[in-house]
Amino acid sequence: MANKPIRKPGKAAGVAHLTLGGLLQRPLASYHLLLSCSGLLLVVGLVMVFSATSVDALGRTGSPYPPVMQQGAAALVGLGAFWWCQRLPASTYRALARVGVWSATLSMFAVDALEFMARARSSPDGMPHPLRLGPVYAQDRWLSLGPVQLQPSELGKLALAVWAADTLARKGKDLADWRSIVFPLLPVTALLLGLVGLNDFGSMACMLSMIIGMLFVAGVRKRVFAVLFAGIAAGMVALIAMPSKSYRVARLTTFLDPSAADRNGPAYQFFRGVYAIANGGWFGVGLGGGHLKWGHLPEAENDFIFAVIAEELGVVGCLVVLALFATLTYTGLRIATRVEDTFRRLVATGIVFVIAGQAAINIGGVIGLMPITGVPLPFISKGGSSLVATLAAIGVLASFARAEPAAALVLHSRPPGRWQRLLWAPLPALPVEPRTSTDGNAGTAVTRRRRAGRVHSARGEG
Repeated sequence: MANKPIRKPGKAAGVAHLTLGGLLQRPLASYHLLLSCSGLLLVVGLVMVFSATSVDALGRTGSPYPPVMQQGAAALVGLGAFWWCQRLPASTYRALARVGVWSATLSMFAVDALEFMARARSSPDGMPHPLRLGPVYAQDRWLSLGPVQLQPSELGKLALAVWAADTLARKGKDLADWRSIVFPLLPVTALLLGLVGLNDFGSMACMLSMIIGMLFVAGVRKRVFAVLFAGIAAGMVALIAMPSKSYRVARLTTFLDPSAADRNGPAYQFFRGVYAIANGGWFGVGLGGGHLKWGHLPEAENDFIFAVIAEELGVVGCLVVLALFATLTYTGLRIATRVEDTFRRLVATGIVFVIAGQAAINIGGVIGLMPITGVPLPFISKGGSSLVATLAAIGVLASFARAEPAAALVLHSRPPGRWQRLLWAPLPALPVEPRTSTDGNAGTAVTRRRRAGRVHSARGEG
């Protein structure tokens, strides 16, 4: 019998690592995927904000750059928030959870109270002027503190995710009893959602999807959801029917029957978005070549920036954006399933649901699959608060991705230098393992050191 050639296992293993499955098996795959798709979405957003605002800015100021420079400044602040958040351990987030959610609640209360008093002082037919208390005033869902402007509803999404995850994690097995989630989770959540929903129905819907997803992952019994959905439906109907928010009814009727809507009235924005999508076709008219953004498409740089993408980059460009959001969603869920502790799992789930839900609500409203709600498209729409909050949330996910057991082990097996840890991120804690040694002094710590020493050869480079 002829001798068969002997294959080198190292070469086969190297080829396997070049496949998609091999790349995804690397210990730091979640971290690298998260950085890649988030970075690409950020670049797409800056390019599309420039395209959507340059012509209007040129006509108003003589320069096409002020809006994109403002968005770029927000991106730099957001990258700073990302850097800071990815350095923090889970214990710090849990310590700040209560402060964050109450700060968001008080901020939203201030916005609603100031806007209510401004409307009360104005005539019924006139536009309300902001009520100024020194340097503090609120207008159009924004809270201004001197030169600083922020949208509390955007910051409240991350604060609520961290606080709700901490609350659910503390409940543990008690979640099997529905009474365990009544206090304090439901009252605080209902208060914050109500304050947000008064002036920002879309953000409230995003936060609702986040809470429902977290409750489902936490293992709350299904019959509890039936009661929750009944209360949610009643609250949403009340918010839609508010006399001071008549445009919500108009948006809903436009969605239910677009053919009967007034195309020059409440349905104007929707049909202009449809025209932009139809004008783009498969490959678009070219970056910067869209014309409906020239004063014919309201909120082209904000709520309807996806219509600008469709007109200028076509169906292909839209599919690229959707693929990036799908990859980001997959990565977030991958992190949620791989981290060890319940708190990280729930926070990662909440962040994924709020980002993916917000993207779905925005895009669904533009293409007519959902009523228009006025939420920005994450990473892409113009708006500093939204961008900073989104990048901060990505930083939280990055911190958790580095804390995955395989990722933590490989980082400890070849730790970066002191300056790299100082300027980028410290080493995550090693995963907790049961004692495997019969020696009383050689338990978990020994197992960790042994695994950290051989993880490079067992799993390949990160």
